[in-house]
Amino acid sequence: MDMDKAKNISWEAREYIPRDKNVGWYIALIVIGLSLTAVGILVGWWSFSLLIVVSVIALIVYSVRPPRVLKYSMNSKGLKEGGRLYSFDDYRAFGVINDGGHYAIVLTPRKRFAPRVWVYFPEQQGEGIVDAFGARLTMEEVKLDVVDKIVRALRI
Repeated sequence: MDMDKAKNISWEAREYIPRDKNVGWYIALIVIGLSLTAVGILVGWWSFSLLIVVSVIALIVYSVRPPRVLKYSMNSKGLKEGGRLYSFDDYRAFGVINDGGHYAIVLTPRKRFAPRVWVYFPEQQGEGIVDAFGARLTMEEVKLDVVDKIVRALRI
């Protein structure tokens, strides 16, 4: 595919796929948070205890907030997500993953400790989107790393 076609590709998709959480999930999170906070207080680790409280609150807020619908577009410089540009120069490869019936492009960064970028897309536009990425980056198989597996297991 030539880059003229890639310039014209745009789509909308959710920023992430929400995972179902029941009341037990929230109760377990609060119990674990309170337990870790109590341990921190008992041993005098005040900053650790504060970090746990803030983390539990952030997880609850994040888990009840519905995902935003983001606008994506692609040009010769990179992928634009809303007002943010992900330059193709910062990524060495991409892959496609089926995340519970939802398709995503996963951009693999050149820098060792930089996070991967997940970009969901509608299945109907998938072929054009994958071709556009393929014109700029090498395609490789995506394997979930340890962090991805933990996030899915915790339904975050």
